[in-house]
Amino acid sequence: MSDNNVNENLNGEAELGEILRVRRDKLAELKAFGKDPFEIVKFDKTADSSVIMSDYTTYEGKTVKLAGRLISKRIMGKASFGNVLDGSGSIQCYFRRDDLGEDAYNEFKKYDIGDIVGVTGHVFTTQKGEISIHSAEVVLLAKSLLPLPEKFHGLKDEDLRYRQRYVDLIANPDVKRTFVLRSKIISAVRAFLDAEGFIEVETPILNTIAGGASARPFVTHHNALDLDMYMRIAPELYLKRLIVGGFEKVYELGRLFRNEGMDTRHNPEFTTVELYQAYTDYHGMMDITERLFVYVAEKVLGTLELSYQGKALSLKSPWKRLTMLDAVKEYTGLDFSKGKLADLTKKAEKLGVGFPADVTWGKALYTIFDQLVEDKLWDPTFIIDYPVEVSPLAKKKPTDKRLTERFEFFITARELGNAFSELNDPVDQRERFMAQAKERAKGDDEAQMTDDDYVTALEYGLPPTGGLGIGIDRLVMLLTDSFSIRDVLLFPTMKPVK
Repeated sequence: MSDNNVNENLNGEAELGEILRVRRDKLAELKAFGKDPFEIVKFDKTADSSVIMSDYTTYEGKTVKLAGRLISKRIMGKASFGNVLDGSGSIQCYFRRDDLGEDAYNEFKKYDIGDIVGVTGHVFTTQKGEISIHSAEVVLLAKSLLPLPEKFHGLKDEDLRYRQRYVDLIANPDVKRTFVLRSKIISAVRAFLDAEGFIEVETPILNTIAGGASARPFVTHHNALDLDMYMRIAPELYLKRLIVGGFEKVYELGRLFRNEGMDTRHNPEFTTVELYQAYTDYHGMMDITERLFVYVAEKVLGTLELSYQGKALSLKSPWKRLTMLDAVKEYTGLDFSKGKLADLTKKAEKLGVGFPADVTWGKALYTIFDQLVEDKLWDPTFIIDYPVEVSPLAKKKPTDKRLTERFEFFITARELGNAFSELNDPVDQRERFMAQAKERAKGDDEAQMTDDDYVTALEYGLPPTGGLGIGIDRLVMLLTDSFSIRDVLLFPTMKPVK
């Protein structure tokens, strides 16, 4: 670090230290005069800034009580202006000594940017035409002991934004909009499924077997039972038990936990919705997927025509449907429907794809798709008919036993969901679990564990069933034009600062 940088850091720390000292001195002075703001327990708000701004004719001249954070202040002798940020937006307030009284006005002048205030006054328009509140009374509701970053609009450091989301939400209004939209998106998903006749249920988060997906679990310990348990990686096997038990349409929207890598698309804990419907198949799940996305986009955004990271995108039906075989052939020229596996893998290696010596036909097909095709699927596309080796819970295709009735759908070159015609043959399911066990024995810690009780449930009879899982975080990323999953998680997983 250069001497200049060292000096800048020292000067910055000294300046911050002085700000902290001054603010704490102000708080001590207030307490000394019996005006501790932290002792105030209530302020009866009567209006929000956004409502006043959007419906001025109704509020003009009327007295309102508004509360929020002081984000700017302009002292001009006997009168001052300040902007107050509440939960819905910001509004200008006018403070005059003759209205507040000399003592109260002098106290107001000592308020700091970031302080929480309550304002009582009437709504009017200034000479410059700005809707404002002419204050008759102002009270300090909470003292801000730390300054907002760089005059309020300067929080750009991504790491700090994610660690201190509370400051990010104050400093960057668009961030708050993203999370308001997230809430609306989740509500719309639930509203759609409820209207379709699905029942929302809850299944265990602590599992004795990490099942329902191929992923590395988090391990915890149950003290009362003296038993190691796993944070759930998927609710699938529990939800299908409910279909066995007689429910015909169920869904669960909640958190999953996978002890895997972190990047712009992955966080160790994330939100999904999984739904299962008896007497349908993966074609039925494709139809539901399209209808759900159309409903949510229109409900939340009012349009199906989107722009994601500067590139146009339409969610209009019908979405493209391609088998994995056809997708690989279309984008790489490799035809896995004919030809020898050795010849196909040799050609793929020239395209930069590597394989283990014992690679199977299905694993080779999937690997090529994953590495060479997925990043080309910008428009909504269903990729259907996945190999058996990578689909241990999906029903085999009657016409080709190497493949399953499974799809994933891709938008903006990323996978947003996964679905099957669910495997309901208990003998086949046990054999698939045994094959997964062999993969675990070879060192694949993402291979699925054998769930004997689930096989028992299948032996009682699981009707033909379609199942679907959708990544809620990625759906929110799509509809809020967010590049990283961290931008749509209020508190993403971060390594502690030492």
